[in-house]
Formats: sequence, structure tokens, C-alpha cells
Amino acid sequence: MQELDQSVNTRQKRELDKLQKRLRRHVGNAIIDYAMINEGDRVMVCLSGGKDSYTMLEILRNLQRNAPVNFELVAVNMDQKQPGFPEHVLPAYLEKQGIEYHIVERDTYSIVKEKVPEGKTTCGLCSRLRRGTLYGFAEEIGANKIALGHHRDDMLETLFLNMFFGGSLKSMPPKLLSDDGKNIVIRPMAYCSEADIVRFSEAMAFPIIPCNLCGSQENLQRQVVKEMLADWERKHPGRVDTMFKALTNVAPSQLADRDLFDFHGLEEKQRLMKRDRIDTINLMAQDADTPLS
Repeated sequence: MQELDQSVNTRQKRELDKLQKRLRRHVGNAIIDYAMINEGDRVMVCLSGGKDSYTMLEILRNLQRNAPVNFELVAVNMDQKQPGFPEHVLPAYLEKQGIEYHIVERDTYSIVKEKVPEGKTTCGLCSRLRRGTLYGFAEEIGANKIALGHHRDDMLETLFLNMFFGGSLKSMPPKLLSDDGKNIVIRPMAYCSEADIVRFSEAMAFPIIPCNLCGSQENLQRQVVKEMLADWERKHPGRVDTMFKALTNVAPSQLADRDLFDFHGLEEKQRLMKRDRIDTINLMAQDADTPLS
């Protein structure tokens, strides 16, 4: 029996090692591809207490130990004064891990409950209030990068949400300059799948804090899109990977945004291409008529 337990433990450890290496590779590649972290950066890791942000912090700490550049990590959590919020959980975890951290206390819960009618989705206002507070706090602690725990699936869900309900073709970029130019936001897990993050979080036994403010109502638009993508992936394995690849392979000339592509200038481009082609033909003809010496 003991030998069987040891075999199971060995197999589980091997699977966890493979999973961690895959996440580390995806995060490392995203950081390199989008120049997310540079020498001397102080990165504020936004920690919500959910699986995504715990995983992001763990993988960034892992990469930090062997990175070719020196950078700092500081974890920041925003206590939104939700009733029953377990205030002790994150400080206890972060202190045990020896991580520099700050807890920012802002009663955004009361604002959201006051402004949003009963039964309506609170996510939009909640995220805007949280984002504004965290952006300001990054300046206070001297952080020049803000790391958010959004992953590949979040980015795809946002793409479809904007198409279905916003009439725009946009998602969450891996790297973003805030509107006021004061903050650079990075999403190091842009290449990571939610399924891998779930498995890693469970294996690491992170002390998860559920979000009880916005809830997880089945009629949320994001939940509907999430289920749609999951259904596609079940029926057509690999489709999610292909769709995500499309986010990195955009052809503006094949869309219809007049600001991204000069449709009015196509005739002039055609004229120049014809002229260049004629010049090339004439030059080739001249070369053919020139006798060899």
C-alpha cells in the first residue's frame, strides 16, 4: 500500500512539474514577445485571491529567480469591504511566502450596491472602480508596471463580448498604456489556458477567496460566451488555440476599418504598382537588347 501511495505521489509530482514548466514557458514567451518586463522594473502584481492572480504571482516569482534581467515584484490586494471578506487570508499567505505586499482598503462595495440596480451585473462598475484605485496606488509605491491575471480564455471571451454586444473588434491586449499615459499594464498569462491554471491552482492548494460581490450568475454575458467557447472546444478540439492565434495575426486590409487601412488610396497604389511594373519590363527589355562584350 505504501509503495502504491509513493507511486501516486511521484506521478502527481511529475504532472505538476510538467504543468508548471508549460505555464512558465507560456508566461516567459509572452513577456519576451511583448517586452513586458525590463531591467529595473518594479512590477505591481494585482492579487485578488482568485486562481488566476495566485498562479501569475507564483510563475512570475519562479521566473524572477532565473531571469536575465533584474526586476522587483510587489503584491497588492484591494479590500473592497465586502461583507464577510476574509481579511486574514492573503496577508497570512504572503507573509508565509516572504513576499512584499500591500492591502489597499477602499469601500467600493457600498458604491456598487448603491449605483447598480438589484439584479443587474455589477462587474463593469466594480472593475472600473478597482482599476482606478490600483492605477493610483501603483504610482504611490513606485511601480512602473501593473500585472493583471487575465489569460488566453479571458482575452477570447472579451473579443466575442465586444463583437456581440459592443459592435467592436477588440479584446484585452497583452500590454497596454493607460489613457493618461501614467501606467503600463501587462498580462503575463496572455498565452496560458484557463484549464492549465485551474489544474495548477488545485495542485498548489492556493487559499482561494471567492468573489461574492459580482457573483457568478448563469445569465452573465461573459458566462454565456465562456460556455459557447467551451462547447466549440469540445466539438472541435484545438479551435480555441486557432482563434487565439487570430488575435496575433490581424490583416487590416481584409477588414473594414477606414482608420486602419487606406481604402481611398487603393487607386493611387494601383497606379504606382502599374508604373513600377512597366518600368521593370522596360529595363528587362533594355538588358536583353544590350550585346554581350
